[in-house]
Amino acid sequence: MDIRTTVDSAGKPSTTKIALFVGLGVLVVLVPVLLQGFQEWSFFVRVLGVIGIYVLLALGLNIVVGYAGLLDLGYVAFYAMGAYTSVIVGTLLVKAFSTIAIVGLRDFLTSAQFIIMLPIAALMAALTGLALGTPVLRLRGDYLAIVTLGFGEIVRILAVNNFLNLTNGAAGLMAPSAPPLGLTQLQSVPIIIPGIGFNFEFSVNLYWYFVVVLLILLAVFIVRRLDNSRLGRAWVAMREDEVAASSVGVNIMTSKLWAFALGALWGGVAGVVFANFQGFVSPESFTFMESVFIVTMVVLGGMGSIPGVIVGAALIAGIPEIIRGLAQSPALAGVIPPTVAAAISNYRNLAFGLIMVIMMAWRPQGMIPSRRRAQELHPEDERTLEDEDQSLWDLDNGTGRPDHDL
Repeated sequence: MDIRTTVDSAGKPSTTKIALFVGLGVLVVLVPVLLQGFQEWSFFVRVLGVIGIYVLLALGLNIVVGYAGLLDLGYVAFYAMGAYTSVIVGTLLVKAFSTIAIVGLRDFLTSAQFIIMLPIAALMAALTGLALGTPVLRLRGDYLAIVTLGFGEIVRILAVNNFLNLTNGAAGLMAPSAPPLGLTQLQSVPIIIPGIGFNFEFSVNLYWYFVVVLLILLAVFIVRRLDNSRLGRAWVAMREDEVAASSVGVNIMTSKLWAFALGALWGGVAGVVFANFQGFVSPESFTFMESVFIVTMVVLGGMGSIPGVIVGAALIAGIPEIIRGLAQSPALAGVIPPTVAAAISNYRNLAFGLIMVIMMAWRPQGMIPSRRRAQELHPEDERTLEDEDQSLWDLDNGTGRPDHDL
């Protein structure tokens, strides 16, 4: 096989991979429908929706941390910006729609407010990312992490203190309660199978679940295109060595701003979905620990790896919610006592910390790492590892020759 054949076939998915994607697609569509049909399991549809929102957040943060190598501990600020923008501006739009004399148009615009607010809130979050990225471009590592942490806390405190009389303080805001576009029509087609107790009706939770799935697919498509683009390669070069990247023509300032803005944009998208999904927004949903959980999802799953990030978000966001849901399920009443479920929820921070320590010692590249990241952390053979160790030892002890090191 010559190099041309290798290059031409590199981007073509194998039959096994295609079959895997098709199987996953069927499960993603079919499982929530089956859960919704059996009322005692329908609460899991809401759990899947929550997991999907965290997957969106993790995909956005993966741009900043996984690709660009910028540690952002205040990512929840963009999440909050999208949620509050959606509720505040959405409420104003509903009031404006109510003055429209054409009844059909008014009802349509009221139902379509989520679609209208999605680009507005995403743009607002991206502008917030630019506002954060511009003054901190020259910071790296711990200093950048501290600044972003402070920014996240500033946004939360502004929300608690009823910023410009818009956020309603700690009491929070109710999202506009108009049914989203298309939900009423979908609910008019129930499916009943009496023999097995299957009684399916399209619920609000199922509606938002499929909205989240569509947004995740869009995010995956865009992030993959970014990874293979000139900008994505600039992020990788910048992550490895900013000085070397700058010396070969990478604009470090512009690359960082793009990373902050695009990562923040997807945080804002997740915030819009969260506000409409929950129907309520308050500052307690945007604490520092939320940022820590999102960073943990990226690191645990594999920085720079889209499948890894999705798996990490599903595990960290899903396990506590599933346990809590099982404890409250009528079908499993008494199997998991409420006290046990509460204890698991209370100690999940300790469990995640322990998992992170184990992962850093055993598998630092994450559960499903990207190829590039795995090769960086685990050389292909022992000889390469020995050469790297020798070079580091020579550098630390000043014994390496400049011409040899180059």
